[in-house]
Amino acid sequence: MSTVAFGTSAFSLLNAMVLRHSTLFSCILAVLNSPTIFLRKGLSFFQQALSIEKIWFPCVKELIKKPEKCVKNGCVYLAIDRTNWGVINILTVSLIYEKRAVLVYWEFLDKKGNSNLTAQKRVLEKAISLFSEYKIVILGDREFCSVTLGKWLGKKGLYFCLRQKKTTNVSEDEQLYQEMRALGLSPGTSLFFNEVNVTKMKGFGGFNLACKWKKTYGGFKTKEPWFILTNLGSLEEAIKSYQKRFGIEEMFRDLKSGGYNLEGTNLEAERLSKLLIVAAIAHTSAILQGQMVKEKGIQKYVVRPESKRTSKRRHSSFYVGQHLHLWLGLRPG
Repeated sequence: MSTVAFGTSAFSLLNAMVLRHSTLFSCILAVLNSPTIFLRKGLSFFQQALSIEKIWFPCVKELIKKPEKCVKNGCVYLAIDRTNWGVINILTVSLIYEKRAVLVYWEFLDKKGNSNLTAQKRVLEKAISLFSEYKIVILGDREFCSVTLGKWLGKKGLYFCLRQKKTTNVSEDEQLYQEMRALGLSPGTSLFFNEVNVTKMKGFGGFNLACKWKKTYGGFKTKEPWFILTNLGSLEEAIKSYQKRFGIEEMFRDLKSGGYNLEGTNLEAERLSKLLIVAAIAHTSAILQGQMVKEKGIQKYVVRPESKRTSKRRHSSFYVGQHLHLWLGLRPG
């Protein structure tokens, strides 16, 4: 069986089966941590077979064959981000999927702190290769504010929304520069600039700048505005696009304390990367199962019903999918 066929079959199987994913992880962790020579030999083959490109990329390709959840007006949104899991530093690219995100590609960095431009380009190159049929919008927070990255993305025909630091200099005429925080925004106001120069270095003009200070976000008052470097054509388009980035916060919570507790495995980087492939499959499978339950209108039988007193969702599709096995286990035989 080809690796593509294997990856597709694995995804279809996991999507069809309702499993308790924590049990799956317990089994895999037992193998990864086994001290026996016999299992070590098997583990070597197991680790070689578990590669992102061979196993996970075919699953992502299958996922986007049903684009209604992740393609909006011909666009896919990819968020680049970095997170620390204990002492491990990981750089990720994720596909925004409804109000959540699913991992596409990741690399473990061999240093602490922020990623560099070389690593950012490398992970983005890997990820965007899967979405050549679509208009791609790259979303990044202030770690990815580099105007050099913006130039590189533009040259590749990609769209981008990269949040800037408030101390970044901007000019409309290459003569008078001021820090973005001096643009005069207050809560509830917004600005949009076409063809501005960002930073005082030469050759970094031609960007658009979307500025928005939301009064509240996620039910909380915001402390400062967003300054978004972009090549999208309007304030509304840029802000709506950048807001999608926050789906990755939910994804990381799913993979950490809110779901699989990958931080608690204490695996070294190479083994954790292999486990993360399994986690990506299980995470996406749970989301799809949860969506299926919601679409069939049987969510109230699986998890505690939503409260009518609040507009906030109590249960995500991931949460519903994770708990589906409990409901099935309670059904009379």
